[in-house]
Amino acid sequence: MASIHFFFLSFSLFFHFLSYSATITLQNNCTHTIWPAILSGAGTAPLSTTGFSLLPSASSLLSVPTSWSGRIWARTYCSTDPSSGRFSCATADCGSGSVECGGACATPPATLAEFTLNGGGGFDFYDVSLVDGYNIAMQIVAVGGKSGNCTTTGCIEDLNEECPGELRVVMGGGNRSVACRSGCVAFGKAEYCCSGVYANPNTCKPSNYSKYFKNHCPLAYSYAFDDGTSTFTCVSANYVITFCPSSFPRYPPSSFFTHSNNQIIFGFNH
Repeated sequence: MASIHFFFLSFSLFFHFLSYSATITLQNNCTHTIWPAILSGAGTAPLSTTGFSLLPSASSLLSVPTSWSGRIWARTYCSTDPSSGRFSCATADCGSGSVECGGACATPPATLAEFTLNGGGGFDFYDVSLVDGYNIAMQIVAVGGKSGNCTTTGCIEDLNEECPGELRVVMGGGNRSVACRSGCVAFGKAEYCCSGVYANPNTCKPSNYSKYFKNHCPLAYSYAFDDGTSTFTCVSANYVITFCPSSFPRYPPSSFFTHSNNQIIFGFNH
C-alpha cells in the first residue's frame, strides 16, 4: 500500500512539474497600487487568475504552464463605482467591469509584457511592447536561464511626463498625462498601424511617433515590425516583471485615487 501511495505521490509531483514550467513574479515598485492583468494566447490554457490588485512594494508569483503564451500588463487609477459596483481603470482597462479580466484584452494605451514559452527550438521568446502605447514603466528580467541571450528588457523611463501633446491621455480635468498613445492608437492611419498596403516590413517604417518611444526605450517594441532589436530569447528561465523599476511615477494625487486598498491579493494557490 505504501508503494502505491508513493507512486501516486511521485506521479502527482511529476505531473505538476510538467504542467508548470516557469514562474513569473510581478513586483510593484510604484508608489501606488496597480492592478495587473493577464491574457493567455489563443489555444493556451488560462492561468488561475486574469486580474488582481498589487500594493506598493508587494509582489505576486504566477505559476505558468508549459508552452504558455500571453500578455501581462498593469492597470492604473482604478476604482469601483459605488452605485453600480462596476470596476474600471483610467488606463489599460480590460472592460470586464471587475478586477478579473476574464479573457479581455487591454484598452490602449498599455505597456505590455509578451511571452511565448517553450517556442521554436525550445526557446522562450519575450518582449516589452509599446505598439499599443505606454501607461507604466516596466522591466522583464530572465532568471536562471540555461541558454539564449536572456537579456533584461523593458521601458524604465516615465514617458507620461514627456509624452507629445497629441499623444497624451489626461484625466481629472488637469493637464497631467497618465498614459501616452502610440501613433497608431492616436490617429489610426495605416502607415502608423502597419496595416493595408503597409502590412509588411518593406513598406511599414518607423514613424516620428514610434521613434519617440524607441529613443527613450531602445529595447522595447516601438512599432509592429521592430522585431530585430526588441524580441529576446532564453531557455528554462523564470521571469520577474517589475512595474516602475525606478520608483516612479511620483503620483497619483489623492484626488485621482479613490479605490480602497484593504482587499489586496498577494499570491495564488494551485
